[in-house]
Amino acid sequence: MERLTPQEENVMLHVWQIGDCAIKDVWERMEAPQPPYTTVASIFLNLENKGYLTMRRFGNVKVYKPKISESAYKRHFLSSVVESYFDNSYKELVSFFAKEQKITAEELEEIIRLIEKNQA
Repeated sequence: MERLTPQEENVMLHVWQIGDCAIKDVWERMEAPQPPYTTVASIFLNLENKGYLTMRRFGNVKVYKPKISESAYKRHFLSSVVESYFDNSYKELVSFFAKEQKITAEELEEIIRLIEKNQA
């Protein structure tokens, strides 16, 4: 799975929220200042070439659908971050966020409950 540029990731976040969509559907949802429509169209083409989107035609309209789920994308790239920056240890990742005060004790307790629930 090829890494997305920030612009591609932004488009994919919209596509994952909408589901099947035309370029115009995403372009209209983008925050101001909106990029030119042609730029968004180029991003869609790049995403299709990278295997993130599939396209089918309905008359003159191209309708795009995510080929890769948002959770699969997150899983793949989070795994690579953990491998590269945290010595392949999710414990080190959580410890980093705890030390940086980016995660609360309540959130850690919730994570522990989720882990215990999934092991039952």
